[in-house]
Amino acid sequence: MTDRIYTAGLVVIGDEILSGRTHDKNIAQVASWLQVQGIRLSEVRVVPDVIERIVEAVNALRENYDYLFTTGGIGPTHDDITVDAVSEALGVPVIVHPEARAILERYYQDKGGVNEGRLRMARTPEGAELIPNKMSGAPGIRIGNVHMMAGVPHITAGMLDALTGTLEGGAPLLSATVGGFIPESEVSGLLRDVEKAHENCQIGSYPFFKEGKVGANFVIRSTNQADLDECAADLCRGLEAAGFAFTHGGI
Repeated sequence: MTDRIYTAGLVVIGDEILSGRTHDKNIAQVASWLQVQGIRLSEVRVVPDVIERIVEAVNALRENYDYLFTTGGIGPTHDDITVDAVSEALGVPVIVHPEARAILERYYQDKGGVNEGRLRMARTPEGAELIPNKMSGAPGIRIGNVHMMAGVPHITAGMLDALTGTLEGGAPLLSATVGGFIPESEVSGLLRDVEKAHENCQIGSYPFFKEGKVGANFVIRSTNQADLDECAADLCRGLEAAGFAFTHGGI
């Protein structure tokens, strides 16, 4: 374990956030996830859908911190300009990423196919890698220390999950799994309360369908073994009190 503190900046992009039409949920989500990775969220900027403002924020934060995350502006519409702005900030051209195009073509094969708008979601800065997105097909984008993610919170969550354990941080990531034939919807409040009570832990819920029954595995992550053990014990006590059978290690 290193004593070095790794840091990150976040740029939240979108006129709808600034107007109040959409309430941002990604700041807390990204901050919580980063904490579990051993990385400290040090600065957040909320900027409009204006290329110059995005470029300014991206260049400032990517130079000041170990990592930069952006949320919003990578969708299919004309005002989704984050790729253009990041490319300008990095001084590289925008390309249609062949792997991203193939992913979208497969995803939309039975949904009317790829059109001009959907193809916009295959655009990346030249030299970028993709961040997997199991929720809606369109991938996130990773180039250098910049990580570009969707603005829709549940899609952002999936992209963060795909990045879990891939970033160098101040401490190794530890995990423990508890699972059972437990409907996720019936314990959502318990999961939220347990996670809230253990600020250095994050709980991911992964539903499944086996043997004709629904269930879920709950993965607890932390950089501290004692915190992890306490959180897991609290979760197990809560599941037991609610009358649910569970298995350590998951199902």
